[in-house]
Amino acid sequence: MYVVTGGAGFIGSNLLATLEARGFGPLAAIDLCDDAHKVHNIAKRKLSHVIAPEQTFDFLDFQARNIKAIFHLGAITSTTERDLVKLNETNVRLSRALWAWCTRKEVPFIYASSAATYGDGSAGFDDNNTVEALARLKPLNPYGQSKHTFDLLVAQETATGSSSPPSWAGLKFFNVYGANEFHKGSQASLVPQIYPKAAAGEAYPLFKSHNPQYTDGGQLRDFVFVDDCCDVMLWLLENPSNAIFNLGTGKARSFLDLATAVYRAAGRKALITFRDTPEDIRGQYQYFTQARMDRLRIAGYAQPFTSLEDGVAATVQKYLSQPDPYR
Repeated sequence: MYVVTGGAGFIGSNLLATLEARGFGPLAAIDLCDDAHKVHNIAKRKLSHVIAPEQTFDFLDFQARNIKAIFHLGAITSTTERDLVKLNETNVRLSRALWAWCTRKEVPFIYASSAATYGDGSAGFDDNNTVEALARLKPLNPYGQSKHTFDLLVAQETATGSSSPPSWAGLKFFNVYGANEFHKGSQASLVPQIYPKAAAGEAYPLFKSHNPQYTDGGQLRDFVFVDDCCDVMLWLLENPSNAIFNLGTGKARSFLDLATAVYRAAGRKALITFRDTPEDIRGQYQYFTQARMDRLRIAGYAQPFTSLEDGVAATVQKYLSQPDPYR
């Protein structure tokens, strides 16, 4: 059995679809399905179990002999969350408990970190796993800090030779986009946010730049297609590397590029306006992210990453524009 925490969420539901398509199973999802969108995210999957988060360890203990791997994608993912107790409980304590469980039961463990751990990028975007390198990073928000805290715990335990799962990987996801994002609302990628405007032939307002080094819409991100993320996770399951890796494309693109790709996929001419970046996030806004992908390539992952234009077209044409937009 393959267990996916956060299985009804964005990346989790796409991973379950990929596992199912490739013949992995049985499959179990751990998630709070309290949102109609999340229910739809997994409605097409043939799951052996859907488990509420509070039942996680009872379920794992009962099924321990059957579990082949845990993909830990469940987390509070809002970059504007300010409840430190809540973030620590979900993003740190739970992750640590799952790491310990996989260590005891000798179960492979792959977990989600985040590019938010890099903060403003002044220390670079190198996925150096050493404690010293990680300690130099300064996340800009509590969400990023919670992910960074667990990365540090993993680095410290492995550096001191403490027990660990038989194989493991952490993934610093950059700006992931794709199907099944509706439940995220304003925290979803811009692809599903822009599409309704594009389909209607209306203008979409991107954030203005408040940094003289970047033009309006010229802010840069490493946008990565969720299908590529699933490919990497399954590759790491089959090719254990025991490290924390970046997961982007290695090529930053502008928000204007992204918006233009959405309009083009919708068969429309791009209509873009600009609005001020909200003041409550302006001071923590990242103007540039770009994953260094050297370490994953050196580990042996050789597949090309989907171009922004192709990934956006697939998302729009296979899902967002369809009567049933869920994967």
